[in-house]
This record gives sequence, C-alpha cells and structure tokens, in this order.
Amino acid sequence: MEHRRLGASGLMVPALSFGAGTFGGSGPLFGAWGSTDVREARRMVDVCLEAGITMFDTADVYSAGASEEVLGAALEGRRDEVIISTKTSLPMGDGPGDAGSSRSRLIRACEDALRRLGTDRIDLFQLHAFDAGTPVEEVMDALASLVRAGKVRYTGVSNFSGWQVMKSLAVADRHGHPRHVAHQVYYSLIGRDYEWELMPLALDQGLGALVWSPLGWGRLTGRIRRGSPLPPGSRLHRTADFGPPVHEEHLYDVVEVLEEIAAETGKAVPQIALNWLLRRPTVSSVIIGARDERQLRQNLGAVGWSLAPEQVARLDAVSHRPAPYPYFPYERQEGFARLNPPAVAAPARAA
Repeated sequence: MEHRRLGASGLMVPALSFGAGTFGGSGPLFGAWGSTDVREARRMVDVCLEAGITMFDTADVYSAGASEEVLGAALEGRRDEVIISTKTSLPMGDGPGDAGSSRSRLIRACEDALRRLGTDRIDLFQLHAFDAGTPVEEVMDALASLVRAGKVRYTGVSNFSGWQVMKSLAVADRHGHPRHVAHQVYYSLIGRDYEWELMPLALDQGLGALVWSPLGWGRLTGRIRRGSPLPPGSRLHRTADFGPPVHEEHLYDVVEVLEEIAAETGKAVPQIALNWLLRRPTVSSVIIGARDERQLRQNLGAVGWSLAPEQVARLDAVSHRPAPYPYFPYERQEGFARLNPPAVAAPARAA
C-alpha cells in the first residue's frame, strides 16, 4: 500500500483508507449502508491492516455514535497501529447545543468521541460542515486548545466551500493556531466539481484531499447500466435523495467507458474508478467502504497497478462537464486561459 503525506503535514496516510459508515448502521441512511457489528468489524479491520490500510474514518453523526463505538471496539489492542479520523458539527440531537462548532460543542464532541472510540487521542479531527453561526476565531481557537491538550493531533474540514476554507486558514495564521491539513470532499468520475476551486486552493494552501463516496454514491459499481432498472438490492432505492445529484445520461456515458476499460484490463469497474482517483492532484487518500469482506477485497484491487495514459484520457474526456461561472471563461477563452494556465490553476483539467 502506497503511503502519502496528508497535505503539507508530516502525517503519512495510506492511499486507500476505510470508511466506517457501515459500522453499527441504523436509521434511514446509515441502516441502508450496512449494519456491521463488532465481530464483523474486527474481521474488516484485519483485512485492512493486512493490506496496509491503516487509516479509519468515521463521524459522531454516523448512526448516532454507534459507528465510533463499533470502530473503537474493533481496534481494541491495535490503537498504535492505526490512524483514527472522525468528524463533528452536524446535529446529534434537537437541543441548542447539540449541533455546530462552538467552543462548548467542539470540546464536548471531542470528549464524547474519545469515550466512544476508547482512545486518548484522535489523529485527525474534522469539522463535518461549516457553522455559519459561530465566529471562525472561536472555532479555530477551540481546535487549537484540543491540539495543545494532546487530545487531537491534526485538524481538517469536510464539505466546506473555498471561501470558508480560506477564512479558516487565514484566522489560523493570524493567531498562530494549527492550520487545517485535510479537506474531506466528494469527488468521483461523475462528480468532478472539486476540481474547479477546491483543488487549486488545496494545491496553493497545502491541503490533502480525503475523498468520500469515490464510487459516486454507489453508482459506479458496474451494476447500473443504461436501459436497465435499478438492481433490487441497491441502496440507492433508499438513499439517493441523501447523496450528490447526478445526470443520468452522463452517468451512463461514464459507465460505458468504464466497462470498455474493464474488458481491456481485466479489472472490475469499481477498481478502475478508484484507480483513476488515486492519480488526481491533491488526493492524499480515497476512503473506501464495504458492507462485507467481499466488497472490501474487491476495492483493495484498485491499488498496485496503473491505468494506461490513453485510458486515463478517455475517462477524463467522458467524465468532463462544462465549467460553471466564474470558471468557464478560463476554460473557453484564450485570454483568460493565458492568465491561469491549466497546470497552475486546475491541473486535473490539463488533459
């Protein structure tokens, strides 16, 4: 398993990491992902460690804390072998202090996560969403206090816009607080919006991308094809409205090219989709999930080989979508492009 630096930090993370959203699954969203118990989770952790996957990602909101509890139990006795990443900020209840990134909430959320995970420190503590109601200065100061106390090693964000990331980093620099080192983002062959603003920002500011839902919310598994109904067992029947939107014709076009390359390489469709992501600029780790050991082992087959340049070019072309404003002039007009060469402004578009 290849290991990479997480952004500009000194933390080395595996190219693939494991998302524990299926652990202890309950409710309309997480129950549809899976309901892995502690015994099954231990086996999944065994498989991951054998393959070199040492980072495990979860969140307090995943099944109302059950994911953290199951992950903590599965890692018992192996804490020093792994990197634990968790997230907070989304609502954990209906009370006024049960959501957001206030100082009080962050300190309590960290203590609760430590207890559920059965550990004395969190390697990467991320804000799951931007809290517009709390001053950024308060947020960054609270995170800095957790780092100074040794309860958190590194901090990051997830699902932030460009200005929200940049304001957080500016406040950190102004006050001498630790900077965020990671941005957990949605990125896939059918969702390349990350490339327009967040990727150039990450390159400029030293943020490593941790990719969630790299298979397009379960749409790039090879089971969804043009002209065929959604498979009966697909979680999309219950979870499509929770995930990123998709244009169906665009999805089918991408899947058809994935299937062509699968036939050429002897690899599975998901392995090709994951391998494409592993070569993108700023990507430190791609988070894979699995309901069972079979799915996990299939996803592990995404590493140890590379797509041919011609195959990458075909995937780049079929997955490309027109740029939104204010980015389309830089893609379409020579004068704009001269000021922002693709290799500087958006390397992923250079091809």
